Amino acid sequence: MKITEFVETLEREGELLAEQAERAGTDALVPTCPSWRITDLLRHTGAVHRWAASYVRDAAVEPGPFPEAPELVGAELLSWFREGHAALVRTLAEAPADVQCWTFLPTAPPSPLAFWARRQAHETTVHRMDAEAALGLAFSPVAPEFAEDGVDELLTGFHARPRSRVRTDRPRTLRIRAADTGAVWTVHLSQEPPRAVLGDAGPADCEVTADAAWLYAALWNRLPLTGPGITGDESLAHLWTETAGI
Repeated sequence: MKITEFVETLEREGELLAEQAERAGTDALVPTCPSWRITDLLRHTGAVHRWAASYVRDAAVEPGPFPEAPELVGAELLSWFREGHAALVRTLAEAPADVQCWTFLPTAPPSPLAFWARRQAHETTVHRMDAEAALGLAFSPVAPEFAEDGVDELLTGFHARPRSRVRTDRPRTLRIRAADTGAVWTVHLSQEPPRAVLGDAGPADCEVTADAAWLYAALWNRLPLTGPGITGDESLAHLWTETAGI
């Protein structure tokens, strides 16, 4: 996907997140993030937006502290969130294509600007789902290409890091197959961080097959990783649910 497409998605998803959060009310519980209320969701995502924008805006090449969100509530909190979201969209849209700044995943798009546009588009989309969950709504549609990209970021980026808790005592293999886009990932599990590779790389102990949008929500733990699309050793799907939270 192009940087402009990620920025457009970020803009749309952030606006929808704010709308749904306002509908739910800032005191509403967020079932997809146990112990969170909408207030926590807005503070977290608003702080992430400001944190990400600072790296691109300042061309910062070293990691810095994560900002603390102000103790705002209600309409003031929503305004603070919207201001930070708009500033992030503007920063990414106006940044030089060759800006150099810090990034944090082992596999990433071809430039720091592409990294941050992609990361914030997915960050905001997943948290938009949280705002919808607070209202008891079915999740708004996610485009198959974007969902596929988000699954790839999760498998080859986030869970390639040493901090991933998805581990098995002996080598096991989990296959993820997007039925609508044709994308396939083979995830090798062991006592080390998961190693995900594209394609059918040998037999799998468990296979998860579904449309990319469902995989996106389920692998980010916003939907239960269960159903007829899971074949083989379902304990690996349970393991993912229990340990893959970011």
